[in-house]
Amino acid sequence: MLIERDEPLRQLLHASQRAAAGQGSVVVLGGEAGIGKTSLLREFGRQPGAGVRVFWGGCEALFTPRPLGPLHDMAHGVDPNLAQMLEQGLSQDRLFPALLNALQNAQQTAVLIFEDMHWADNATLDLIKYLGRRAPLLRAVVLLSLRTDEVGPDHPLAQVLGDLPSQSTTRIALDRLSADGVARLAGSTGAPSDDLFRITEGNPFFVTELLAAKDTSPAKVPASVRDAVWSRILRLKPEERELLEVLSVVPGSVEPWLIEALLGPDAERLVDACVSRGMLVRDDQGHLKFRHELARLATQDHLSKAVRKALHVKIEAALSVGALSRPGVTLSSRVHHAALADDGARVLTLAPEAAVQAARLGAHRQAVSHLATALRYVDQAPAELAARLYEDWAYESGLAVGITEEIIDARNRAVDLWRGLKRPDKVGLNLRWLSRLHWYRGEAKLANDYIDQALRELEASPQGPELANACGARSQMHFLHDQTDEAISWGLRAIALAEQFGAMEARIHALNTVGSARLFSGREGGRACIEESLALALEHGFHEQAARAYTNFAEYAVVFKDVPLAERLLSEGIAFDTKHDLDAWTHYLVGRQAQLRMEQGRLREAETICQGVMKLTRLTLVMQMPALTVLAKVHTRLGEADGLELLATALRNAEATGERQNIMPVRFGLVESAWLAQDFDTCTVNLQALAAADPDSFDPWELGEFAIWWRRCKVAAPFPAAGVAMAEPRAAELRGDIHGAAAQWSELGLPYEEALTLLQVDGPEAGPALARAVTLLEAMDAKPAAVLARARAKHLGLTVQLPKQRRGHYSHARAHPLGLTKRELQILALMTQGMGNKDIARQFGRSQRTVEHHVSAVLAKLNASNRIDVLLRLQSEPWLLPAAGAATPNEN
Repeated sequence: MLIERDEPLRQLLHASQRAAAGQGSVVVLGGEAGIGKTSLLREFGRQPGAGVRVFWGGCEALFTPRPLGPLHDMAHGVDPNLAQMLEQGLSQDRLFPALLNALQNAQQTAVLIFEDMHWADNATLDLIKYLGRRAPLLRAVVLLSLRTDEVGPDHPLAQVLGDLPSQSTTRIALDRLSADGVARLAGSTGAPSDDLFRITEGNPFFVTELLAAKDTSPAKVPASVRDAVWSRILRLKPEERELLEVLSVVPGSVEPWLIEALLGPDAERLVDACVSRGMLVRDDQGHLKFRHELARLATQDHLSKAVRKALHVKIEAALSVGALSRPGVTLSSRVHHAALADDGARVLTLAPEAAVQAARLGAHRQAVSHLATALRYVDQAPAELAARLYEDWAYESGLAVGITEEIIDARNRAVDLWRGLKRPDKVGLNLRWLSRLHWYRGEAKLANDYIDQALRELEASPQGPELANACGARSQMHFLHDQTDEAISWGLRAIALAEQFGAMEARIHALNTVGSARLFSGREGGRACIEESLALALEHGFHEQAARAYTNFAEYAVVFKDVPLAERLLSEGIAFDTKHDLDAWTHYLVGRQAQLRMEQGRLREAETICQGVMKLTRLTLVMQMPALTVLAKVHTRLGEADGLELLATALRNAEATGERQNIMPVRFGLVESAWLAQDFDTCTVNLQALAAADPDSFDPWELGEFAIWWRRCKVAAPFPAAGVAMAEPRAAELRGDIHGAAAQWSELGLPYEEALTLLQVDGPEAGPALARAVTLLEAMDAKPAAVLARARAKHLGLTVQLPKQRRGHYSHARAHPLGLTKRELQILALMTQGMGNKDIARQFGRSQRTVEHHVSAVLAKLNASNRIDVLLRLQSEPWLLPAAGAATPNEN
């Protein structure tokens, strides 16, 4: 009987009805242990509506959760092919799209219930993130239950829940029962409901257990419940009690075959008896579990440590036998019982295998946990196994929890062990990783020392694929420190070794580094290298390497003013990163897109993008850096009051990275800001800071910008890099061809630079040049530069040649960052609501063919192949659909 749950049940049914109409969602059902989440879900499962199928999956309180446990539970019902893929241990890249495809093609609406998400493994969390972002366009409800008192701010689930799209996520918090609710639950038992309410504080599980035990004594609630459960067990027959004791040390549900293996042929009769007494329940698959997790724990608490250990030994032995013929036996459960049985030999056998399985599915925290369990028995392990345990634990920990002293210590332990085993290839591998770890921590000298050690170790032994990786790492280290010749030389060696030994990922990585080094230094062959790197990464499914290639290639295109190439790479790269949930790369590229919009004079669009990125939570400093820098420069050009403050913040953050690629754009922004204010002393301070950064290593565009500002700011000292080649049109301005330089900027489609160049015109042609500059600057709302242009015209007595100045407040309408028209924005808004082309045509009173043209245009501008790709872009970049995009059918 459900009491005081009418409104939560109504919300669940409403979500089911909306999903049936094509508007899927995520529902998060939270509450404390015993609050009645499962009871509510079972009632909902009995009445979800016509044409709705409900699939159940649960997370378990194992020592280390099984990867994708809930998906294993529901896979057979959703799609037998999906279940087969799970059994084959395929990666997320194959599993998740297969599940999505099954949901899209299903004839019925699906409700996927993920119970006890507070125990979820990382792969399951990845699945929720994947489904949650796509749910609005599915005929499905993703329903998550969790204990809110176990999910704090640092819990991995908390970040996943925070990343769910708010517009398609419903949160339901179950409250405790009121005094009236407790009285109704007590019913005709005769128990004093006032005392019962006071003792239990309205927790439904506590109430029902105390009522069942006829115990409403005013003791502390947990002890009362534990004693109440145990008092019920004591009234059972000894063999029934033995069944419950055995099951109490098995988290989650138990398959009937295991019960029979543990208790013999009488198991089924004993199970029936405990089910009829309300101690156990059967789930949809016929598996047995305690009616509530608290009842299981209460039963387990009464067992001595010796009894528990003996039970774990017995269960692990039964699972080992069952694993030979039962596909449902998981390595996670076997490791759990082996560890609690304190069987070091079994743990050392099972845990590494379980870690490999978890890592393959993307459950890196679970891999860490399995390996940590094995490391408890490392003294019992042979040297080679011990070395692998340290090495693998360090790798998985670096992916899951960041970089700590423990990880570095584990790598050093692995080095010592492998050296003792005379395995230079493994020594080199771990030294390479130590280099990478210290680089991440900003310890450049240690990073260089370790990669040098790795190379010495590997070069003194027979060559192999690990040497290719080490050479690639050395190449990247040189590239990051602007040592171009060395980066290319080491990279080419890495490519040759990778080809020799078939190390595809090492080849892709090195091609990227060599290509980037050549591109940024203006050398031949760079584009071919990086294009090959990108093509191979896409072909072989190395998503992170593809994201790195898009990032480096697009950054080059933006910095070197190749606008068509930049537009294509940014569009493709952002769409790729978004589709594959590569959040760490997406917003860095989006910041570069904002940079391009700024340089195109589309200042308000750049501002919209940057402000959107800066509002996103949990972005690292590096991910935010491009957007912050662009926002600071855009606000300077717009004349916003916070421009200088933003530049100061950007400089602090850039200097924290220690990378010139981040520092230089901010310094140039500070120079420009001071120049607009005609503060030449501040200009000089920032230009001298740039001069200290070895101008001879600047790329041609950086050097050209440096030289131009050096001249415009009238620095007295000689330019510190005379004779070094620099890019056109900077060189044209420096040699006095102002009109030629301006024409080049115009051809590139970069009006702000054209305007600033025209401000340098002297003599009889100054009037038309200043008029053109003012027209360009006021069109893009660049007020400070426009004011400076008008002031220069006034000083020269040329004001009459300028366009008439507008009076009073004025602002420019914001264009769409991707060029969507007003009608396309309206179409986009309806697409996100799940409307098909036919429905959109009816709403706008247009032909379906016309709407199809609009939809095709929207897909093309968002570089999306389907509506789910569109939805993902909007969730990643919500500023692409502003409130103004709401549909107004009567507008044309």
